[in-house]
Amino acid sequence: MFETEPATTAMLLTAAGLLLVLSVLFSRPSERIGIPVVLVFLLIGLFVGSRLPEHFVDFDLAFRLGTVGLVLILFDGGLNTQFRQVRRYLAPASILATLAVVGTAVLVATAAWLVGLGWMEALLLGAIVSSTDAAAVFSSLRGSNVQLRRRVGATLELESGLNDPMAVILTLTLTAQLMTGTPFALGAFVLDVALQLVIGLVVGLGIGWLGTQLLRRVRVPAAGLYPALTLALALLAFGVPTIFMGSGFLAVYVAALVLGNQRLPYRAGILRVHDAMAWLAQISMFLVLGLLAVPEMLMQAGWRGLLLALVLAFIARPLMVLLCLLPFGYRRSESGFIAWVGLRGAVPILLATYPVLAGVNGSYELFHLVFFVVVVNALIPGATIRWAVALFKVEQAEQQRPPPVLEINAIEALPVQIMSFRIDPAAMVSGIQAGSLPLPEGADILLLVRQKQVLPVREDTVLKPDDHIHVMVRPEDKRRIELLFGLREED
Repeated sequence: MFETEPATTAMLLTAAGLLLVLSVLFSRPSERIGIPVVLVFLLIGLFVGSRLPEHFVDFDLAFRLGTVGLVLILFDGGLNTQFRQVRRYLAPASILATLAVVGTAVLVATAAWLVGLGWMEALLLGAIVSSTDAAAVFSSLRGSNVQLRRRVGATLELESGLNDPMAVILTLTLTAQLMTGTPFALGAFVLDVALQLVIGLVVGLGIGWLGTQLLRRVRVPAAGLYPALTLALALLAFGVPTIFMGSGFLAVYVAALVLGNQRLPYRAGILRVHDAMAWLAQISMFLVLGLLAVPEMLMQAGWRGLLLALVLAFIARPLMVLLCLLPFGYRRSESGFIAWVGLRGAVPILLATYPVLAGVNGSYELFHLVFFVVVVNALIPGATIRWAVALFKVEQAEQQRPPPVLEINAIEALPVQIMSFRIDPAAMVSGIQAGSLPLPEGADILLLVRQKQVLPVREDTVLKPDDHIHVMVRPEDKRRIELLFGLREED
C-alpha cells in the first residue's frame, strides 16, 4: 500500500521532518550539558539508522549530500570571515592547515600501524581524521558562550576553513594509490597536492572577483534572488576547479572570502540565507552519515578507535600545533587551547565514505573506525570547552559587542552600515552628551538601548556605561568610530 506514490515520498518527507525537529529540539539541552550539538545530530542518525532496513543505507547518496553540505558550510564560513583577520593570521593558519594536517596524519597513521593496520591503510586513516571540522569547532564555541581573544578565535576559524582541502586531497590521493596498487612516490604526491591547492586558490579568487562584479552590476527583480545567485557562485566555485583536478573546497572558501569582504547588495539577507543553509546542511550531513553506521561494527572498532582518538587528542594534534605555531610568537596557553579545540566532525566521516565507494578492501571496517574516533574526539575536547578556556586563560577581557538590532536591507549596495557598541566605563564617550561627540561627517547614532529600554537620542542625551548604541557610519570611518567608542582589536 505504501509502495506507490505519493505515499512513499510523503513518508520520506515526514521522516526527514521529524529528524530535523528532533535535532533542533535537542540542540539546546546538549549545550547545557556540554555535548557538542553536532554530535547530537550524529547520534540521532545512528539511533534511527539502527532501526531502518539494510537497503536504506546508501553511501553514494550520503557522499553527494555530504559534499553539498560541506560546500554550503565552507561558503558561509568564508562570507563571515573578516579580511583583516585573514591578513594578520593567514600565515599561522595556513601552516596549521597544511603542515600540521600532514604531520597529524603521519602520527595517527603510525599509531594505527602499531595496532595492526597495514601501512597504506594506516596512512589513509590518518589522512581522513587529520583535519578539524569548522562546523564542530564553532558550534561548540558558540554553545559555550565564550568570547575568545581575537588571535585565538581568528586562527581557529581560518584553520578550520582552510584545512579541509588538504585532508580531502590526502584522502583521495591515497585511496587512488590503494586502488591502483602503485608504490608511494613522495615527489609526485607533493607535486599533486601543490597543483590542486594552486588551482583551487586561483579559481576561488577568480570566481570571487567575477561574482562581486556580477552582484554589483546585475539588477534582479526580487531581493530573494540575490542569495540564489550567491548559491550558484558557491556551486560553481566547487565544480569548476574540481573538473580541472583542483581543490574545489579551497576554491569555495576563497571565493566566499572575497565576496564577504565587499560591499554587496542585500548583504544582510544574503548572510542570513547562507547561515540558515549552513545549519540545515550541518544537521543533514550528520543525520545522513549517522544512518550509515552499524552499532555492532562500532563496538568491534571500540578499543582501536578509543586508542587512536586518544592519540589524536593528546599527542598528534597538540604536538603539531605547538611546533607549527612556535615561530609566530603564540603564547603557550594560546597554542594549548588551539591544540585542544581541534574537534573532528562530519568531514572525516564523509571522507571515510570515499574508500567504501571506491571498493577499497577493508574500507567498511575503516569507516566505523573513523566514526568511533570522531565521536570520542568530539566528546573529550568538545565537552570541556569552558574548562579549557578557564585553564588556558584565552577569554577576551572586554565585553562582547552586542548583536545588532538594526539592519539595512536594500537591493542596492548602500555606502553605509550599522555598527553596534556597548559603552565601556573607561571609554572616552562615557558621560558625554551625544551632541558633543566628534562624529565623522555622515555618521549618526540611530538607537540607544539602556536596561532593555529604547531611548530617543537627542543632543543632550548623556551616554552611560553599559549603554548599547547603534551607529550609522560609512565604511571608511569604521576605525575612527571604533577608536571613539573605546573598542580596539585584542591580540
